[in-house]
Amino acid sequence: MKVNEKWDAMKWKLMKRRLGYSDEEMETFRQNPRNEDVLSKVPILMNKNIVAEVIEAHGCNSQHKVGDKFYFDGAGNLLTKYCPKRVCIHALSAVSPLIFAANELLYAGIDPNEMRFKRAGCTADVGLACGGWGRVVMEIQVKDGDEANNKA
Repeated sequence: MKVNEKWDAMKWKLMKRRLGYSDEEMETFRQNPRNEDVLSKVPILMNKNIVAEVIEAHGCNSQHKVGDKFYFDGAGNLLTKYCPKRVCIHALSAVSPLIFAANELLYAGIDPNEMRFKRAGCTADVGLACGGWGRVVMEIQVKDGDEANNKA
């Protein structure tokens, strides 16, 4: 049985258990055609990692530096064991819209690495020149395979 066939056979039962839905809630969930479409993409997402890499950093109190990487699974869940020990919430929240956009592009069958604006900077700290302390800029990329487990 292929991965897609296995997934098709078990997806509704698994999602009901995962989300803690009652039979009635699951019925409502299944009636939305968007949910069927999104769930049909799960086998694709399972083979993706989203990587947010620090490409510019100066004065960051959390000590983020160029080359630091934050790893997410294809669904956008932070894989904490592969991330720096300290994670600045303001740097992390800056990439949230980019991760959402990458997911939407994957759901639509479009390569998210073709996204034109895939960089984001800290949401709360504007850097020393503007009255803040530091500045961190990150860029996202979606990679095939299990990049997090194969990282250097």
